[in-house]
Formats: sequence, C-alpha cells, structure tokens
Amino acid sequence: MTQTKVLLDESEIPTHWYNVVSDFPNPPAPPLGPDGQPIGPEALAPLFPMALIEQEVSVERWIKIPEEVREIYQMWRPSPLYRAHRLEKALGTPAKIFYKYEGISPAGSHKPNTAVAQAYYNRQSGINKLTTETGAGQWGCALALAGQMFGISVRVFMVKVSYDQKPFRRSMMQTWGADVFASPTDITNAGRSILADDPDSPGSLGIAISEAVEEAASRDDTNYALGSVLNHVLLHQTVIGQEAQKQFAKIGEYPDMIFAPCGGGSNFGGVAFPFFADNAAGKNVRLVAVEPSSCPTLTRGHYAYDFGDTLGMTPLLLQYTLGHDFIPPSIHAGGLRYHGDSALVSQMYKEGLIEAVAVPQIATFEAGITFARAEGIIPAPESNHAIRAVIDEALRCKESAEEKTLFFNLSGHGHFDMASYDMYFSGELVDYEYPEVEIERALHNLPKVAAG
Repeated sequence: MTQTKVLLDESEIPTHWYNVVSDFPNPPAPPLGPDGQPIGPEALAPLFPMALIEQEVSVERWIKIPEEVREIYQMWRPSPLYRAHRLEKALGTPAKIFYKYEGISPAGSHKPNTAVAQAYYNRQSGINKLTTETGAGQWGCALALAGQMFGISVRVFMVKVSYDQKPFRRSMMQTWGADVFASPTDITNAGRSILADDPDSPGSLGIAISEAVEEAASRDDTNYALGSVLNHVLLHQTVIGQEAQKQFAKIGEYPDMIFAPCGGGSNFGGVAFPFFADNAAGKNVRLVAVEPSSCPTLTRGHYAYDFGDTLGMTPLLLQYTLGHDFIPPSIHAGGLRYHGDSALVSQMYKEGLIEAVAVPQIATFEAGITFARAEGIIPAPESNHAIRAVIDEALRCKESAEEKTLFFNLSGHGHFDMASYDMYFSGELVDYEYPEVEIERALHNLPKVAAG
C-alpha cells in the first residue's frame, strides 16, 4: 500500500520561527512616514506591542516561539503532508503532487498560526482589546479564537461583500465572542467618508484596515492585529514550511516547484520562505505565488511605496500595489482581494527570487472541484488558486513526460464557502479581468515617494 499521509510527532513542532530577511541578498527598504522619511519602531507603538515591533524589524535568522504558543499549536500542529495519489491518477500525470493541509486548525485555515502568537504578545503587554479587518473571514475567525484563548475581546471589520457572501464565518467569529461589523461602517470616520462617496460600497480590505486602525489608534487599551502583509505575520507562518521540510526529508522527497495563493502574502510566505533558505544554501526549488487575475498585484501592479489601507492611515511600505484606493471586484476568494502585497514577497519578486502567476475565477473553481472529487477535501476559494496552478503544471508534465515533484499549501477548507460553489454550479460566477485603465487610474494616486 502506497503512503498517503506523512505525519510528524508533536515534539517536532518547530521551536523557532524562520526570518527570511536573514537570507536576503539585499536589505529590505524601510517603512516611511507621511513625510516620506523612514520611521522608527516608536511609530508603530500605538498599534502593536513592542515584542511584535521587534520581530517586524529583526534581522535575526531564528526567533524563539514561546512555549505557551507552541502548546496551543499542538491543537492542530504538526499538520499532515499528503501525497495526492488520486489527483495524479485523475490527471494522468507523471508528476508527483503533495499538499500540506492547514484546514485542520479549529478555524479551518492557516491563520491561527499568527493569531495565537499575536494574541499572546498583546496579552503579555497588558492589552485586552484588539481590532482587525477580515476579507473572507478566515483571519477574523482565527483572531476571535485566539482572543478567546487569551481573554482578549476582538472587534472585526469584515469586508461587506464577504459579510454578505459568507454568513457562517461571521457566526464562527461571534461564537468565539467577537463583535463583527460589515465594512464600511458608520461607526468610524474612515467608514463614514467612504459611505459618503459611495453608499453602496462593497468594501475592500484596504477600507476595513482603515477602520480597524482608526479604532485602535484612538484607544489606549486597544491594539491592532493584521492577518497578513507585515513581516512578523509571515514570520509566524513559517512553521508550515519548516514542518514540510521535515516531512519531505522523512520520505526522501524534495519539491521542484512550490505553489501557494497570494493575497497579502502570509500563506505564500509561510510555506515558501523556509524553502527559500534552501535555495540560498544552494538548492533549486521554484517558488510560485498565485493570485487572482481580477486583483493582479504582483503580475500587473507597480513597485512603489504605498499605504496599506485605503485612507492612508498606515506607514508607507515598498510593495507591489494596484493603488491603495483600488476597489477589487467582488470575487469569492475574499482573502485575496487586497491592493498590495507583503513588502518581503514584493522584494523577492522584484529581484527575481520568486515567480508569480494570475488565474481567473471560474478556472479556480473548476480546479477545486477536480481536487475535491479526487482527494475528498473541499478547498477554500483562495486555496483553489494554488490548485489551479498545480494542475496546469501537472498537465504540462503530462505533455512533456517530466516527473516533477509539485507541492502546494492547501491553506483552508471551503465548508463555509458553499454558496460560492453553488454559484459556480448554477453558472452565476463570472471572470473579471480588471481593466488596465482602472489600474492606471488607481496607480495615478500613489503617494509621491521614490521607490528606493
């Protein structure tokens, strides 16, 4: 009988997070303030505890995971590595396909890997309230769960279109004690200004970030937590790739290509960064970020300093961006509807260290259904993007008779996304190719700061 799952013991949960900056050929560009000058850690103090700020700017290769965080990780970590035998057979490909399954966490995605860490450090600093944004709801659920574990109250600004599309994720957050609001709201200045311009705004992650940051910055007892993009968030996610390295070593395999969905970058960074360390040490694995063609940040964006939110309340980061006032179409992969990308992922793409592809919505659902019918797991719409790219590569291997080893991160299950699948089956889903004129319009409003 051929092996399907590769498992690790709980004692093999990583003891340290891996900091990819330590292997960068060039140092990252500094964040800037509104005046265009580099900011120091003190500028982030109104939003984050000092321990996370230190991680944000650290160049240390390894950062120790607190034992209390590792003990909570034991609830779902180590996550299994699967060999997709049935998918390989369905495709008739000579390629070997592996996936790491993060949907076994209580929240159903990879997001608790950083939510638990952020809640821990905030509690250590005496904070008992957190605000955040969420797109599809995976991050909001993860932070609600982590807040419950550490006695922290959580307020979530959920992008309005996802608030309506995914009511059960909203229910999950409320089950874990969080307050959830459809963003833009009328309870913040940021939300009211957006609604004044567009009363029917579907919202965006950029708008929701503006609302959450405003609340946190205006209250001494409240901090802000972000589910992607920032360095410390991607740092916490590297437990995924580190476990995968051990699992591949256990069976004497190693991937030729690694794929992960990429919105803000936490999923991609979590699985790809530890393997980038292998590349830096002389190995050769291709790292591919997969994004929606309707929100093509890496593949059609501009490398520039930009705000992380719509109203310009955050520091400026050097990133691939479609413009902070970009409002993406209401696709069902809500976690990928973000105008920018992690500064670390962006720098790696700019320097040719990673690759990126964009895929259309309908094709991603086709891929997700192919996967579900072969492997049994119904993937989240975000995860379907990586599956699409993996299937495309596996079919290329079929044509060329190449026996590549392909690996992707199955970042979460789609149990609360079935309305999206219903729309696919009824023919109601459409593909969005974002018009170049709209991208150019959004890029025209970038802050006037030189990119390095």
